[in-house]
Amino acid sequence: MAEETPSGASQRSQDEVALEMMKFIAVTTGYGKGSGAAGFTGKTTKTPEEYAEALLQLFERCRAVIRKE
Repeated sequence: MAEETPSGASQRSQDEVALEMMKFIAVTTGYGKGSGAAGFTGKTTKTPEEYAEALLQLFERCRAVIRKE
């Protein structure tokens, strides 16, 4: 089994924290799913590709926040 350097372990730990933060935000807010406003018609759901892209962007934002600390 390969040994990890402390910086490699720290990087993975930061990514894990960012992933947990992203999951929390996405689940509690419905982030990226899209929703229609009352009284307006139009596209109310995103395609799977748009949803995945929104989640990836959220993950990158979470990583940036975690790395600032």
